[in-house]
Amino acid sequence: MVAITHMDVHGQKDKRNGYLDGQLLLAMPNMPDDRFARSVIYMCAHSDEGAMGIIINHPAPSVDFSELLVQLEVIAPDEAIRLPPKAGSVPVLKGGPVETGRGFVLHSNDFYIDNSTLPIDATVSLTATVDILRAIAHGAGPGQAVLALGYAGWSPGQLEEELQQNGWLTCPADASLIFDTPLESKYDSALRKLGIDLSLLSTDFGHA
Repeated sequence: MVAITHMDVHGQKDKRNGYLDGQLLLAMPNMPDDRFARSVIYMCAHSDEGAMGIIINHPAPSVDFSELLVQLEVIAPDEAIRLPPKAGSVPVLKGGPVETGRGFVLHSNDFYIDNSTLPIDATVSLTATVDILRAIAHGAGPGQAVLALGYAGWSPGQLEEELQQNGWLTCPADASLIFDTPLESKYDSALRKLGIDLSLLSTDFGHA
C-alpha cells in the first residue's frame, strides 16, 4: 500500500557553500549501484545531518497515477476515467530505494499547503501529504507535478564521500528538465547542460 504522509525533511535549509539542495545529481557512467544507473536526482535537502533527493528519470513499473488515487481512496473507482487532463498525465516515478511505500510530490510553486509543503528553490516544491493528491484529482493542484515512490537518502558525510570518489556530477536544476523533458531524455539533457558528451565522458572524470 502506498502511503502519502507528512514528510520528514526539514523546512529550514542551510544555504552555506557546498550544500546541494535545489540542484541535480547525475550518476557517473561507472556507477556501481544498479539502482542509481543513469539517475538524475533532484536534491530536496542537504545539510550536516545528511541528504535526501528524488530520482526524476526512472519510471515506476506498471504503476498508473489514477490507479494510485483509487488505491489511496482519494477517488472512487468510477471517477478514474473522469480525472482532469493534467491529473491523468502525472508521471509516477521510482524516486529511490528508501521507503518505497511512501509518495512524494515534486511540483511547481503555484501550490502550497501550510505545514506540509517545502519550497526547495524558486520554482520547485515538495509536498508529501495526501491533500495534494486530492487537489490534483479535482483540478485544483499545481500546474506541474510528478509523483515519486520512495526517495534516495544519505547519512551524514556519505554524499560528500561519494562526490569525492567521483560517483556523481552536479548540475543546476530547472523546472523544464524536471517537469517537461521526457524521462528517457533527462540524463542526456542534464549532461548537455554541463556541456558534456556522454560518449567522451571518462569514468575517471574529476581526477587530477
